[in-house]
Amino acid sequence: MSAPTLLVLAAGMGSRYGGLKQIDPVGPNGEAILDYSVFDAKRAGFGRVVFLIRHSIEEAFRQTVGSRYDGSIPVDYAFQELEELPAGFAVPEGRTKPWGTTHAVLCAAPALTAPFAVINADDFYGSASYRALAGHLQSGAGDFAMVGFVLRKTLSAFGSVARGICEVGGDGLLRTVVEHTTIEPEGDGARSVQADGLVVPLSGDELVSMNMWGFTPELFAPLREDFGRFLKSSGGELKSECYLPNSVNTLVGQGLARVRVLSSPDAWFGVTYREDRESVVERIRALVAAGAYPERLWG
Repeated sequence: MSAPTLLVLAAGMGSRYGGLKQIDPVGPNGEAILDYSVFDAKRAGFGRVVFLIRHSIEEAFRQTVGSRYDGSIPVDYAFQELEELPAGFAVPEGRTKPWGTTHAVLCAAPALTAPFAVINADDFYGSASYRALAGHLQSGAGDFAMVGFVLRKTLSAFGSVARGICEVGGDGLLRTVVEHTTIEPEGDGARSVQADGLVVPLSGDELVSMNMWGFTPELFAPLREDFGRFLKSSGGELKSECYLPNSVNTLVGQGLARVRVLSSPDAWFGVTYREDRESVVERIRALVAAGAYPERLWG
């Protein structure tokens, strides 16, 4: 079986962060979080990287990020733009917000012909997470996969975060995953503030999706159908988004997908807000000092 591909979602605007956080340096030699992701994926057995970006950042991204991997791992690009919609649909006047992570994965579909993983560019998942996902994708199993993390270990002290809260069956398969877009720390746990103002208390022990998935190209046909349903119901709105966890939840509920939930001993961390950056720099510095990563990743 061919080596799996890593799809890195790097087209987000970084509105909460206030800048192009996908290429913000956090490592000792100017490495971004996604550099560590590519490094971990390569040594776990991934054979190719596809970056999903926007045309407006292509030049800066290729020069600042893509060029680092020359001679190390093949790199390709796919592009997410508002206008990339199925026939019969159009962008409503005044909309500037991207359509969400389901749309992002569909935009990359032409570049994905082998089993592949999906990750966020600004999330640090840890080397064991990539080994678990690579092992699953290379096993020939027909199930999709997701690496789960404990909610309280994924929160930010500086504001709300979006997380997919999961229910897992005794067989290790995902039962449901529901995207909560406004989760805040509260005491020893957390709370989710719904769009209608309803507050849902959370213990903090919930398993959450951090958008670290393993798929095969068989995903695309049912995913396109789900995105079409989203456009019919919400495509006229200016800020609605179709989230990948919600789409996967729909496919699981319809019996169109089975998702194996994988665990990882590694801690997740990331940069949702600019204030999170200092903590990320410190944690990466500690990992380098411990020998988990070389001082210089590439070159």
